Parts: sequence; structure tokens; C-alpha cells
Amino acid sequence: MNGYLLAATVLLGGGVGATLWGVATGPLRRRVVAQNLSTALACPGLLLLAQGYDRPAYVDVALVLALLGPVGTLVFARLLTDELADDRPRAWGVTWAVAGLGATVVLVLCAAVGPSRAMVKLLVTGALLIGGNIVASRALSGGFAGVRGG
Repeated sequence: MNGYLLAATVLLGGGVGATLWGVATGPLRRRVVAQNLSTALACPGLLLLAQGYDRPAYVDVALVLALLGPVGTLVFARLLTDELADDRPRAWGVTWAVAGLGATVVLVLCAAVGPSRAMVKLLVTGALLIGGNIVASRALSGGFAGVRGG
């Protein structure tokens, strides 16, 4: 077992396990935030597994997850607008912490693979992951100023 696999095990076991518990229990506002954070934690875990097992195909799975995870959260935010109107989720600290974790994982893996097409794919995955989850968290917490319903 190398360091990448150990880090992926800790990240997926601890982080995703905690978010799955949050999705399964508690009030609606905690469940939607946990759903958003589960994709933000699973994606860096997949990137670490790709490096640990030397399987570039796992990066493609992480790229799709980074793209579709926040989209799913935006669908939930739209469908649950009425239920979340009175008690908006507020999880900016956790969102920024997970975004920092994702950025750290992407930067470490970029340094490990060196300048190549794989590094470009890692950077695109990281940008989608961080940007998408910040936008989705903003949508959950009340939307954007100047936008209908925001």
C-alpha cells in the first residue's frame, strides 16, 4: 500500500462515510449539504485511487463525477426550493474546507504526474470540482442576487 492509497482510504472511509450518514439522517437542510459534499469528497478520493493504482481511467470517472455531482445538487435545490425557503442551509466553512482539500489533492497529483495531458485533465477536473461545488452551495443557501428566486 502506498501513500496515495492510504490517503484515498482515509478520505473515502471517513469523509464520504460521514456525508452518507448526513444524507441518511437529520433535517432536510443538512441532507442536501451532505449530498453536495459527498461528491466533493468522492472525486479527490477517485483521483488518489487513480494515482495509487496507476489507472488513468479512474481520472475519467472523477471528471464525470465532478461535472455531474454539482448538477445533481442544483436539481435538488430547484426541486426543494419551497421546503428550503424557511430554513436555508449554511455550510460555507465546510464548503471552503472541502474545496481546499480538493485543490490540495489536485496540486499534489499535478506535481506527481508532471507536465502532460494527464496534468491538464487533473486541472480541468479540479476546476470543475471546486467551481461546481461552490456554485451549488451558493444555490442551496439562497441563490444569487439579481436572479429570480435568488
